[in-house]
Amino acid sequence: MLKAVILIGGPQKGTRFRPLSFEVPKPLFPVAGVPMLQQHIEACVKVPNLKEILLIGFYQPNEELNRFLFNAQQEFKMSIRYLQEYAALSTGGGIYHFRDQILSGSPEAFFVMNADVCSAFPLTEMLSFQKEHGEPNSFVILGTTANRTQSLNYGCIVENENTNEVLHYVEKPSTFVSDIINCGIYLFNPEIFQHIGAVFQKNQQDMLLEEPTNGWHRAEVIRLEQDIFTALAGQGKLYVYKTLGFWSQIKSAGSAIYASRLYLNQYHTSHPERLASNKEGGPKISGNVYIHPTANIDPTSMLGPNVSIGTGVTIGAGVRVRESIILHGANLQDHCCVLNSIVGWESTIGKWARVEGTPSDPNPNDPFAKIDSETLFRDGKLTPSITILGCNVTIPSEVIILNSIVLPHKDLNRGFKNQIIL
Repeated sequence: MLKAVILIGGPQKGTRFRPLSFEVPKPLFPVAGVPMLQQHIEACVKVPNLKEILLIGFYQPNEELNRFLFNAQQEFKMSIRYLQEYAALSTGGGIYHFRDQILSGSPEAFFVMNADVCSAFPLTEMLSFQKEHGEPNSFVILGTTANRTQSLNYGCIVENENTNEVLHYVEKPSTFVSDIINCGIYLFNPEIFQHIGAVFQKNQQDMLLEEPTNGWHRAEVIRLEQDIFTALAGQGKLYVYKTLGFWSQIKSAGSAIYASRLYLNQYHTSHPERLASNKEGGPKISGNVYIHPTANIDPTSMLGPNVSIGTGVTIGAGVRVRESIILHGANLQDHCCVLNSIVGWESTIGKWARVEGTPSDPNPNDPFAKIDSETLFRDGKLTPSITILGCNVTIPSEVIILNSIVLPHKDLNRGFKNQIIL
């Protein structure tokens, strides 16, 4: 029997995803038409003998999360539960704190996945790889290849090329170590808790030697990457399975549009029914496009490539949308143009208005390039790539918005570029 654990983090993270994370927990943000977490769950339910999915994080249970869990259990006919941490315990501390729930039913192995990654999720391949490599109690990291410069932003893995054993692991090194990077998707067996428990005991002992602080939970804050993988490397316990499938982090709003493109392309084989097609009396579709059945789209509009249209969206005559995510209830009025943007919930774009961002795609000439997840601010200045319209934003007719973040405002009557508009 197998299980899966998805680490969803909590509200104080995801700052690069603001202002979108103000309205909905980041893991529930829709990518390619469905909540980010659903992509993980759909991959898990395809794994034979996987019986339960546990979400671990420190979000307060709320209406959106509860509704998602209820709907997911109904749709996938599987136990999907949320376990709330009492504090941010990091990647290893969270699963150690809930080890009894994970081990309930005596699973022989379990997956651990970070929620903020986009992937083809080769879970069954990782299972086969584990059986073929190392000891039965070995652990597997999903890895991929990055270029030398970008590898410094990830966990780097040095492998034995013959056996795929992890010989050395460094999280975000200061100099080049390896072009194989950690994808944040792991396959463990129950023995991993012995190694995490040893770190927990050491943390407790270290705390006894220190001055008392208000960090009373610090012993349980354990990082899989720095505290566990670094120590396990070279001991014949840790192996890397390198995927040739797509993978990307979803750290910023710009990376959500890139992830949407990857998932939409995957739909050709996984969910062809989710892709819109050109039909008589329908809009012009170019490339991969998702349209929720409740959306009202004028047949003279043109959508795509890489467009996701949410529930209850209204799109008027002559509208052009490309490389964008249009969220629930948005209204795109006649002849407006939306490029490289996310249009927030219940927002309105007036007639002949133009909302445009600059894509932050990986270098197409570098097969190993990853997307750069920029921070919102650098040197005190706003550095957005795509344009983001927050919830309930209204863009008047004929206004131009370029590379900006726009929150609700009562008097938008001119052009804006590279600004945050409150």
